[in-house]
Formats: sequence, structure tokens, C-alpha cells
Amino acid sequence: MKLINYFLFILLFSSSNLLAFDQSEFLKWKKNLKIIAIENEISEITFDKVMRDVKFLPKVIEYDRYQPEFYEDTKTYISKRTSKNKVDKGISFYKKNTNLIDKVEDKYSIEKELLLSLMGIETNYGTYVGKMDILSSLSTLSFDKRRSQFFTNELLILLKLIDTNVINYKTLYGSWAGAFGFFQFMPSTIKNYAIDFNNDDFIDLKNPHDAYASASNYLNNMGWKKNSHCFYRVKLNDKIKKKYLNVSAKKIINKKKLKYFKKYILNSEKLDFIDENLRVGVITPDKDIIPDAETLTPAYIVFDNYEIILKWNRSLRFALAVCTLKDKIKNEL
Repeated sequence: MKLINYFLFILLFSSSNLLAFDQSEFLKWKKNLKIIAIENEISEITFDKVMRDVKFLPKVIEYDRYQPEFYEDTKTYISKRTSKNKVDKGISFYKKNTNLIDKVEDKYSIEKELLLSLMGIETNYGTYVGKMDILSSLSTLSFDKRRSQFFTNELLILLKLIDTNVINYKTLYGSWAGAFGFFQFMPSTIKNYAIDFNNDDFIDLKNPHDAYASASNYLNNMGWKKNSHCFYRVKLNDKIKKKYLNVSAKKIINKKKLKYFKKYILNSEKLDFIDENLRVGVITPDKDIIPDAETLTPAYIVFDNYEIILKWNRSLRFALAVCTLKDKIKNEL
């Protein structure tokens, strides 16, 4: 027992020393960042005010190193995120914000049900937007060497947005990775696509007006096609070549016209209403993720709109869930 206590003491002592070292190095990093920020035309006054209370957060490093992997099969993953309760909440949110949401849809040509779906999956209609201090989170990940360049750039963009009074830094609480608001925008996305839709002179992505318009503007600029196809589930025969089966969300490869793939689709007659000349890809999201998953099932053909959702979040299952919830909400509106 004493031996166990001794080792626990050593472990705790080592951890506290590591934390102390990190905090010391973090302060040096902050001084260097200030030089870089000023070189990027961020005022010293803004930097000192905003970064004064920023801290190194060991928990953020833990989240980054040990992000939970998805071991649920696709059916379970989708069903959890597209439940009747989620649909009902989306309908309720729409009824409370009908004028705004309809106005945004008319302006940006993005279906209301898509925006409701994304908001529902990202933050449960704004009820869970994250509680982490985003400035500290981004600073911690910038200080860390694993993805320092990416997060340093995001942090500098955020500081510039604060310096130019686009964002109120006191509102910046969100995800451990620095995403913010109802639709979980990173600073670079805020910079490029966020809109002050209610004209109150700053962007608040926890406000439905700015959040909905900004998300719609983002999707519009990415190339979303209103009322176009997203995906369809198919049954494949064993003649299809493995190279056509996409298991990675980084990029859908080996796309062909739908008419080419029809010879591999057992239930292809269900797709007769779709233009055969549309280019599609084939995904098998369980393979290489779920232990002992079958090679050919589940399988889906995916269209350009599906790939737009992948740009939002590089996850095959996330995109399937978004389009599924979108269709469920549409059926109830």
C-alpha cells in the first residue's frame, strides 16, 4: 500500500512539474506572440487587454490528443443525431424564428431545413455552444507544437477581428478547439463569411440573426445547390472495384457518372428519377472504422451537395446525419 502511495506521489509530482514547466514556457510564448501580433497590425492595447488573462489549459491538450473515435456503426450514429426529439426541437425553433429564417432562405438560397439540421447537430439549437475560453483554447493549441501553425493563424485572425471591433471578445466561449457560436465557426470562417445581419455593428454568432445569415452565406459561397441531391443509400453487388469505395472524408475520389455505377447497384431502379449524367461517388463509411464491418454495406452514392457538407466537417457520417435530419425536418414543415 505504501509503495502504491509512493508511486502516486511521484506521478502527481511529475505532472505538477510538467504543468509548471508548461506555464513558464507559455509565458515566454505569449511574449513572442505579442511581437508577431504587432507585426500583423494588431494593436498593443488590444493584445494586452485581450491576452492578459489567457491561460495554458492542459485539458485542451488532453482533448486534442485523445479525441474520441467513432465506434458506432453508421445506422446508430445517424439515428442518435436525427431523433424525433431533434426534429421536434428544430420545428419549434423555426416557429419561433419564422420571419428571420424565411428571410435568410430567400436571400441566400439555402434551404431552411438544412440550416436547422446543421444547428441541431452542431449545438442542439443553441443550447450547447461550449463553455471553454476560446482565446485560452486557441492559445494553448498555438503554443503546442502538434498543429501550431494552424492554430496560431486562427488566433491571430481572431485578435484582428477583436481589434477591428468585429467581435466582442467578452462573448468568446465555445468549443475546446476554438469553434464559436450556434454553427461552431472557427475564426477564419468568421473572417471570411460571418455577417452582421442585424446591423448592430458587431457579429454575434450566438444571435440567430447573425448566426443564420452567416451560415447561409458560408454554404452559398461553398457552392451548395438548393433542392439538389445529397445522398442515397444503395445495395452494391460484389463486382464493384475496391477503388470506387470511399472510406475517407478527406476527398471523394474516383467519381463517375451515375449511369456508370448503375451496373453495380442492385436496387438501381430506385434511382431512375435522377439524371444519369450527374457525377457521383460511392462511400462505405463503416469499413476501416468499425471492427469486422462488411465491405459493401452500408453503401451510399453521394452528390456535390454531400461534399459541401464535408467541407463544413470532414466526417462521412456527419454529412450523412446532416442530410438525413434535413429531410426529416423538411417532411414536418
